[in-house]
Amino acid sequence: GARVGTSSLRRESQLRVKFPHLTIHPLRGNVQTRLRKLDEGEYDAIILAAAGLKRLGLEARIKATLTPDDMLPAVGQGALAIECRADRADVLELLKPLHDAHTAACVSAERALSRSLAGSCNVPLAGHAVLSGATLSLRGYVGAPEGTRHVSAARAGAMGDAEAIGIALADELRAQGAGDILSALDHS
Repeated sequence: GARVGTSSLRRESQLRVKFPHLTIHPLRGNVQTRLRKLDEGEYDAIILAAAGLKRLGLEARIKATLTPDDMLPAVGQGALAIECRADRADVLELLKPLHDAHTAACVSAERALSRSLAGSCNVPLAGHAVLSGATLSLRGYVGAPEGTRHVSAARAGAMGDAEAIGIALADELRAQGAGDILSALDHS
């Protein structure tokens, strides 16, 4: 019966599946507003991005950190990117040392999963890739916001096959019913 606030359908879905005894409520407003709502007793707990709290100097407010084993993140979560014009060879050359091939492979797999399932910020879709040596492992999740239906699966393969791993995982999730879950969202 504890009241938990989140602004993410992805988090809401996973919370409802793992903790059906909780009462999940939407959480809106900037970080200060969200914390005020918690402090005023509107919620028993709220879920916020730890990075945002740390950036604002509010890390003391963090009572627990969720790992990807606790709750899969949004695809590409935490990865940074720099874009520049393709015709600027000088800038591209300057950016080369910043490129991390391992991060790029993980994000490529996660984004292929999302793209194959037509994911967006309004879809309870999660994906998380990790590298162990040259093996890339990707876990994925699609669920109804109310937690009534969900599917999850994992795939692994060579780092160089990152995009194919993401597409294959999307196919597997679709075979388990992800397409039905997602199309129900389109009609709600």
